[in-house]
Amino acid sequence: MRVFVLDAKKRSLDPCHPARARQLLKSGRAVTYRYYPFTIILKDRLVENSVTHPHRVKIDPGAKVTGLALVRDDISKVVWAAELEHRGEIIHQRMLERASLRRSRRSRKTRYRKPRFDNRRKPEGWLPPSLESRVANIITWVKRLVRWCPVSAISLELVKFDTQKLQNPEISGVEYQQGTLFGYEIREYLLKKWSRRCAYCGREDVPLEVEHIIPKSRGGTDRVSNLTLACHECNQRKGNMTAAEFGYPHIQAQAEQPLKDAAAVNSTRWAIFEQLKRFNLPVEVGTGGITKYNRVRLGLPKTHWIDAACVGESTPKELFVKCSSVLVIKATGHGRRQRCRTDRYGFPAAHAPRRKKYMGFQTGDLVRAVVPKGKCVGVHVGRIAIRCRPSFKLNGFDVHPKYLKILQRSDGYEYEIHSVSSPGLKAGAPDAI
Repeated sequence: MRVFVLDAKKRSLDPCHPARARQLLKSGRAVTYRYYPFTIILKDRLVENSVTHPHRVKIDPGAKVTGLALVRDDISKVVWAAELEHRGEIIHQRMLERASLRRSRRSRKTRYRKPRFDNRRKPEGWLPPSLESRVANIITWVKRLVRWCPVSAISLELVKFDTQKLQNPEISGVEYQQGTLFGYEIREYLLKKWSRRCAYCGREDVPLEVEHIIPKSRGGTDRVSNLTLACHECNQRKGNMTAAEFGYPHIQAQAEQPLKDAAAVNSTRWAIFEQLKRFNLPVEVGTGGITKYNRVRLGLPKTHWIDAACVGESTPKELFVKCSSVLVIKATGHGRRQRCRTDRYGFPAAHAPRRKKYMGFQTGDLVRAVVPKGKCVGVHVGRIAIRCRPSFKLNGFDVHPKYLKILQRSDGYEYEIHSVSSPGLKAGAPDAI
């Protein structure tokens, strides 16, 4: 991957080869600006005295991982690539836990926050927090790339999943238009589907209850494919288990594959597109079919960052791809707002301090520790977890803050560089530019 370069006024120049960056740093002409992604500042260079070339940011949005690629248009070369891991599922789980905690405290008449009336209108374009975080992560990194590199255009895969086709690929005609529950109430549909008997013990002529094959507390949904019928005894014995854990794997096999990921991509695609237009740059959109066609035509393997490099009709006939490593970016957030930690029964167990910094350090800061003595003697680099006392966690051991030096402040993301097997360098590709 290339190294991002800024001029003396922190304006973007063309990325350079890592070997060239080492020369500039060794000679004193440049200093380190960021470690992830690695960025340097030239002390003796300005944009007015430099030649820059157009680059294109290419995005392949995903529900869990988004591919990012930076392509230099004039030579059709991928100069930087990354995979951005979202935390939408974690946010969703924490909101479920918070709602469950509040419900339990309300039912016990203990101290609680009163429920709000459901009479508020949601603004146009509203997204739940778990989806909003995905959009915010992508826009944040596009902003950073535009700031660190001379970007002249953006390409986005504007994909749409047909969830009904994903469930039943053979559906067509009138059945496709009508949908699964046409002419049925949900309970009547389930009675017909499960032959009016308990799906687990097979009993008939008993009161049947609508039951989730994968419980909602375990990530199950209210989709009709995740519902079945069970007698009261089986429903109580099953409790919080899935059908497979309850001893009926064939019942769980009837539950279709979850469509949460497809729904997340469908819900966020236009929000990403509308926010990308605010950069005042040309925004090209492409379909998933075009991405796959370009990747197959170029003979490249399927990964998130390679899919991003193949997005849109702007993908050239020959794309020079030579990346020995890819930056993996994991969204971690900026900590919790919750001050009172509770036990599993909802009673206060601990109180977190309001301040997030101690002695100038914050959890998530990238630091270098030079420990002169003790069992952890040596030089260590990593991210710290602070405590409100001079004893921080670094790479699994305790270290005093006086031995630490900050390399990069916490910005809500964790970084790893993963080595990849290069998909191959096309004939005639420039080796170092």
